[in-house]
Amino acid sequence: MTEASWAMRPLILGGIGLAAGFVVHLIIGAGFHNNLSTMQASSATGVVLAAGLTGFTLERRLWWWSLLFAVGLALVGALVVAWNGTPEDWSVGEGWRMISLLLAVAVAAPLFQAARDEGTRRFPYQSVHDHAWTNVVLWCACWVFVAIVFALAWLLALLFDLIKIDFLKELLEKDWFWRSLIGLAFGAALGLLREHDGVVRLLQRVVAMVLAVLAPVLAVGLVLFVLALPITGLNALWEATKSTTPILLFCVVGALILANAVIGNAPDQERRFPLLRYGAMGLAAVMLPLAVLAAVAIGLRIGQYGFTPERLWAVVFVALACLWGAAYLVALVLGRLDWAARVRPMNLVLAFLVCGVALVLATPLVSFNAISTRDQLARLESGKVTPDQFDWRALAFDFGAPGRAALKKLQTSANPAIKTRANEVAKAERRWDVKDASEETRKRTEVAANTRTLQPGRALPGGLLDAIGESYNCTRQEKCGVLLTSETEALVFTDSCFAAPGPAPTPSATAGGKGPLPPLLRFGCRNGDRYHLEDGRWKQGPAPRAATEEDLKTIAAGYAARNVEIREVPRRQVYVGGVPVGDPFE
Repeated sequence: MTEASWAMRPLILGGIGLAAGFVVHLIIGAGFHNNLSTMQASSATGVVLAAGLTGFTLERRLWWWSLLFAVGLALVGALVVAWNGTPEDWSVGEGWRMISLLLAVAVAAPLFQAARDEGTRRFPYQSVHDHAWTNVVLWCACWVFVAIVFALAWLLALLFDLIKIDFLKELLEKDWFWRSLIGLAFGAALGLLREHDGVVRLLQRVVAMVLAVLAPVLAVGLVLFVLALPITGLNALWEATKSTTPILLFCVVGALILANAVIGNAPDQERRFPLLRYGAMGLAAVMLPLAVLAAVAIGLRIGQYGFTPERLWAVVFVALACLWGAAYLVALVLGRLDWAARVRPMNLVLAFLVCGVALVLATPLVSFNAISTRDQLARLESGKVTPDQFDWRALAFDFGAPGRAALKKLQTSANPAIKTRANEVAKAERRWDVKDASEETRKRTEVAANTRTLQPGRALPGGLLDAIGESYNCTRQEKCGVLLTSETEALVFTDSCFAAPGPAPTPSATAGGKGPLPPLLRFGCRNGDRYHLEDGRWKQGPAPRAATEEDLKTIAAGYAARNVEIREVPRRQVYVGGVPVGDPFE
């Protein structure tokens, strides 16, 4: 039996997973809920990290090192979560702190594994890189195994349920059972796969090979994109600043992963086929330009709307992308064809840096909520944004405790407009209870530009445009026509529903599945949306006659007496071009 082989490992890891799943259930209780206490959240985090890190790092040789590392890092994770406070008090952006913690753990694990293999504080790049790829493959494969286990369990449960044996079905619906089953399945799969190292390495090679083959494809696309920018200009990028930064960052991450799939973890594993080799070099060359574009995009966004926790996290990611892009570009310029030999040690240094930064950002040492709150308050109090333009919803619900404290302070502001608006927002129980005045103004302007009356000479009531905007009709590129059927009623039609159909495809054109398919029918598209004026406000939907208590008594008596009849009543119907459209209405 080799040193890496350990027949008891599947049983040990399966038992650890089973115990972890059951203990987590005892900590968080039954059901799905977000109102965990600080103790519950930190304890559950510690248990999961301890079990997971033990499973990925445990070896028969120096097994106590793995246990000490797993328990130590789990304790750090639990303390970080406890330091962050109650999860229900977190802001929208603070979920990134947990992601940052998990990233730090994911980077620390292969560093520890490499040092353990060396028996000292040495981190050979080949070993670190190999453990990192292996851990990723194991993580994905174990979750696939968990999904298969649950699929089989439910199949058997439903099978036995057919013959009125519902014990297994009821068991799978119990929280303690399925949580324990997840831990057991994941742990057992991890143990089995680690005992069959050859299978894991084969999967690792297959994944690396597939990613390496994709490197030239992405390289060509990204290089052409960068070269096209001087021709097309950057205006389109800046106009789409809300989506520019994440798209560019995903491109940088993709380039980083595919380039490393080509260069491997050692010179003898580097793929030297010219297409793959130059593809990786192309990816290394474009990472920094893409990261710089992302930095400019997020900078413009911040200049327009100020800091928010999400934008500050984006700044962190962009900074890391720029750092990584600069390292790869320097390695490429200095090393040229032998650039991989220079970039590997840089990867190791950057891994330590990312681990440290991620761990710090997982703690409240750097409060993006406080930074964002100060910046937004300065913009409001300086008059850079008006109380109507200010994002009160974010201040009350997205900036955590600093935002709520600032809102309380604004309730005593000397500015009457700010004070009134702050008092209104403070009464909101949910973020959607706070109306976004700037969004309403934008949507009203958009609806007014996209909407026209179908009756020349008649003006559309202002309240009707507001109601149309609330239902998201006639926004973006969707043009609409409005038919006022009375002073208190209107029908809104979408122009695209009345587009002239194209020529019908000939039988020969569609034979054998070739040629264009006929257009899809949009059922109910031409019926229009009905709006009515009720209590001084336009509302969408039918306006049925309200049944009084006397009506209900009469209906009950008539039904008991079998006084049911059919009467002919006049109908109202929309005609377009002399052709009836939609359903009759009252």
